[in-house]
Amino acid sequence: MAYSISTALAIYFVLWWVTLFLTLPFGVRSQHEDGEGSPGTDPGAPIKSQMGRKLIWTTLISAVIFGIGMAAYRAGYLNIERLSKLMGFPL
Repeated sequence: MAYSISTALAIYFVLWWVTLFLTLPFGVRSQHEDGEGSPGTDPGAPIKSQMGRKLIWTTLISAVIFGIGMAAYRAGYLNIERLSKLMGFPL
């Protein structure tokens, strides 16, 4: 059950981006919802995207998911034999 640092970083990088796309819609208010639209702008444009807050939440959530995944990998729950059997592919 060997893994490299570069593999772990690549997995975390992909997980971080997926988590970012999941957290982006939370807490966004559009100009139409608040009635504060500027002339010539799209009514669906966000007023405050709060990206700093979302980046922090993304990092925390993805770190927890990554930690759970690494613990499951080290415990032997995430290996190719087990996952292929779960998906119905004989090895």
